Amino acid sequence: MKDRFEVNIIGLSESESQKGYYVLVLEEIISKKRIPLIIGQAEAQSIAIFMEKLFPSRPLSHDLFKSILSSLNATIKEVYIEKIINNTFYTTLVILDANHVTHEIDARPSDAISLGLRFSKPIYISCEVFESASFEVDEKGREKKGSYAEFSIKELEALLEKLIKKEDYESAVRVREAIERRKSLE
Repeated sequence: MKDRFEVNIIGLSESESQKGYYVLVLEEIISKKRIPLIIGQAEAQSIAIFMEKLFPSRPLSHDLFKSILSSLNATIKEVYIEKIINNTFYTTLVILDANHVTHEIDARPSDAISLGLRFSKPIYISCEVFESASFEVDEKGREKKGSYAEFSIKELEALLEKLIKKEDYESAVRVREAIERRKSLE
């Protein structure tokens, strides 16, 4: 079994449930499953500016850090989102120094991703995080609908909790309605 998956950034938008925060959407390149990350405004701005190929008159913090690493002949090797604890993602920024020594630095996902983008390096996610935080979407970008009849009430309640954590309130309403229908039939 694969120990990690590569992901790409496919979206960045303002969070509907947490004012002043943004949702960075990552997508696994083969399964197309998505992982949403809530990030701060400054980090969202840094990622968006880089992705839109805008060049501010003065370097942002992530640009400054890239310049420092480059001047020291160091580079980012990869970004690795390795675990999730209490809905907090933990990420390692893997740096290769001038002597080809690898350093693993604890970082917030948003900072690590912003730096990884600037060095054109891959973003990986562990199986553990992928299994607990990813969700499937259909070809129109909506969460896939399945037959809720195949799920037990416990499974539906777990799915409901997962959807709420991912801020997918449309799907959560459908699942809640399925739970209510099922309970009314028992």
